[in-house]
Amino acid sequence: MHDMTAKNLRSAFGGESQAHMRYLIWGEKAEKDGFPNVARLFRAVASAEQIHATAHFKALKNVKGDFDVTSGAGFGFGTTSENLEAAKNGELFEVNEMYPAYINVAEMQEEKEAINSMKFAIAAEKVHAKLFEEAKKAVDSGKDIEADKIYVCPFCGFVEIGGPVDKCPICGAPNSKFKIF
Repeated sequence: MHDMTAKNLRSAFGGESQAHMRYLIWGEKAEKDGFPNVARLFRAVASAEQIHATAHFKALKNVKGDFDVTSGAGFGFGTTSENLEAAKNGELFEVNEMYPAYINVAEMQEEKEAINSMKFAIAAEKVHAKLFEEAKKAVDSGKDIEADKIYVCPFCGFVEIGGPVDKCPICGAPNSKFKIF
């Protein structure tokens, strides 16, 4: 694998790994703040971020060794509303800046597995940002989100609230494979 694509995948792995942990922490905060469904949303999206990190790690299969990994990560406890805003903004950074640049490099270097991993991630991150935005609107009006079940595609990290889709709109996986929160 070319060095630039490998470095970008390591960075994406780091960012997704940190988002995974941050969302678990913010989910605990949402639970304490009286928003159990928002807490489940944070846990579901945390699972999706783990899926992205795992895909990036697997795309790096022939790269071995220890590396310094630079990745952006938000820190701090805020209100549940502030945490949802920070989560949305982190997802939008990945959608609008990070992944487009990383995908361009991977395409230039013809790194097909890296391209696929990052394209699945960027498509799912768009959905995550929208879900966080909708959850913030509910929380800002003093309400929890309506969410009997939250579904996560285990292959690409797509997240759906409510009834399951027949198949994942990003990767085509059947809904029978989805993880339910």
